[in-house]
Amino acid sequence: MRPLTGQVELWLDATPEQVWDLLSDVTRIGEFSPETFEARWTGGSTGPEVGARFDGHVKRNGVGPTYWGVCTVTACEPGRLFEFSVGQKDLVMNNWGYSLAERDGGTLVTEYYRLEPLLFMRLYWRVLGGPRGRTDERGMRITLERMKAVLEARR
Repeated sequence: MRPLTGQVELWLDATPEQVWDLLSDVTRIGEFSPETFEARWTGGSTGPEVGARFDGHVKRNGVGPTYWGVCTVTACEPGRLFEFSVGQKDLVMNNWGYSLAERDGGTLVTEYYRLEPLLFMRLYWRVLGGPRGRTDERGMRITLERMKAVLEARR
């Protein structure tokens, strides 16, 4: 069975701080993601910090179904790491994140996901993990390439 994780790496000609500022502003995700077309801070949150909440508006596979996902920031280290969980406080489905490493005068960005090893998630992944994992990896690559274009156009 395919692991319950996936990741994509891309080098960007920008500092880790510039990259972090862009990707941690969840209200801009619609510019980059092929599936999540908008997001908004909720519950009194106004920016990235551990515990901050936001809703992401997703069009699965770019065609539907469309739904809102409840997200909570779980790791927030400016210039280094931004991670969030998707699901309610008592039932997290998956986790998404970005790790940043200064490399060769720019930043190596790793976007990743990790599904929770719940029984129904493992069954779902056993049946649909191959196609869904490829879709997720393609979407992460598109997201990072779009971020790269924005950041490198500023140079």
